[in-house]
Amino acid sequence: MRHRKDGRQLGRNTAHRKALFRSLLTALFDHERIETTSAKAKELKGLADRMITFGKSGTLAARRRALACVWRKDVVAKLFKDIAPRFSSRSGGYTRIIKTRRRVGDGAEMVAIELVEQAEPTSTADQKTAS
Repeated sequence: MRHRKDGRQLGRNTAHRKALFRSLLTALFDHERIETTSAKAKELKGLADRMITFGKSGTLAARRRALACVWRKDVVAKLFKDIAPRFSSRSGGYTRIIKTRRRVGDGAEMVAIELVEQAEPTSTADQKTAS
């Protein structure tokens, strides 16, 4: 029986599942939008929201907790410098899940998980292509 055991196993052992979520978190904060299966995205949403909350606190302990869950130091720096300040007025719900398609190989439901508030284009080249 699985009473009081939350989270999906996703057909993986513990170490594989932790590594999967760490790589998904790193990709999400690096690209700010990724496409994955529905079950993975639903599990990732809680982890990503927790990391952004750590980024909002900005303490050294929070940075170390984020480094334990995100592979790359530059992505953690981006989380604390760029991503977390965007959500300073928001108390939760930092990510959204959008259904996109069914995967061709096995028919799995694919979704895009993205940050609610996207980054503003900063360079003039980005602004010219947007016009």
